[in-house]
Amino acid sequence: MSDLRIVDIRATTVTVPLEAPLRHSNGAHWGRFVRTIVEIEASNGLIGLGEMGGGGQGSEAAIAALKPYLVGHDPAGVEALRFMIANPTASLYNNRTQLLAAVEFACLDLLGQHVGLPVYDLLGGKLRDEVEFASYLFYRYPGRDGSGEVRTIDQLVDEAKALRAKHGFRVHKLKAGVFDTDFELAGYRALAEALPADRFRYDPNGALSVEESIRFAKAIEDLPNDYLEDPVYSLTGMRRVRENTHVPLATNTVVVNFEQLAANILNPAVDVILLDTTFWGGIRPCIRAAGICEAFSLGVAVHSSGELGIQLATMLHLGAVVPNLVFAADAHYHHLTDDIVTGGLRPYVDGKMAVPTAPGLGVTLDRDKVAEYAELYRELGGYTYDRDPGRPDWYPLLPNTSFADHTIEGIPEALAAEYARWPS
Repeated sequence: MSDLRIVDIRATTVTVPLEAPLRHSNGAHWGRFVRTIVEIEASNGLIGLGEMGGGGQGSEAAIAALKPYLVGHDPAGVEALRFMIANPTASLYNNRTQLLAAVEFACLDLLGQHVGLPVYDLLGGKLRDEVEFASYLFYRYPGRDGSGEVRTIDQLVDEAKALRAKHGFRVHKLKAGVFDTDFELAGYRALAEALPADRFRYDPNGALSVEESIRFAKAIEDLPNDYLEDPVYSLTGMRRVRENTHVPLATNTVVVNFEQLAANILNPAVDVILLDTTFWGGIRPCIRAAGICEAFSLGVAVHSSGELGIQLATMLHLGAVVPNLVFAADAHYHHLTDDIVTGGLRPYVDGKMAVPTAPGLGVTLDRDKVAEYAELYRELGGYTYDRDPGRPDWYPLLPNTSFADHTIEGIPEALAAEYARWPS
């Protein structure tokens, strides 16, 4: 154990603009991400950083409620924190897994700074200096200035080509389940035709029925697919799809803890596990899960849940140490217009991103940016992540049978009202 003790924990919610609103099968990101920045201060004055989302809402009150659990605790005791904060039976009531993740990030950051080592060295040492990423293609509403729409097949292909040219991506993931399945199938095939040297992934977030999923899988079997991600929501449904296609299946929704991972190993339904440092409760649980996947020859990828620079750093440190990471990682990051860490947006080079090498997570806060985007959150508040601004009376069902109309262009009324609230 260390000689450090936690003396305080603070949380600040920020909202950072996106290039354009990102549409998904359950709603949309309304032109911005809402993230809560966590700072844990140690007895030697060092500050560790964490980050978490919240479906368009801030999490400051939930973070503040952890203070009695943390003050006086050794930040090296992260395994004890797993039970202190997110005991699996107690979490049936308080659902603190994502809170635990933000705390774990900050504690590892503190320890790394304290001993002068990057987090990857605390986790066994890095195996790679950079992590490859996939483009994360979204259907998008127009941004505040009317640009950035991705709705038609031509717009989708143009966006993929532009991202490839700008960032060097060679793997492309389409976030889907927004429009009619046949329309999205045509778009997916158009991507593969336009970028014949690249690989592809399709992810409708569980919006399809088993039968539609099987039909879609059979229709793409001739393409260079990495995998078909969460076509249906359930392990049983995924198993039925898997039995009817040779396209590998991946998930970040139906295997997100060790009990579900064990069930999938005993009766396989998913081939590739997407590890999310937030959903799994931290970097360390992801590494444990990756080790289990390695033992049973399951594929591993790094999932994105809508990160700013702090969580991006956790993804990079995870990617650096996992030996069986054979797939490009996901990231929403290139859709952002800014970041709250010193130096601004972290660059991609040839589709890859360098792993931070400074002690801890290797990122520091740009306090001016934090203040700017915290003020923006105070002005705008949250948004309804699981609602579509273009369909105010719609809400998602699983499986979905009510898709958006891809012929409707322009900025929806509800989104225009949201834009009107933004400071000029």
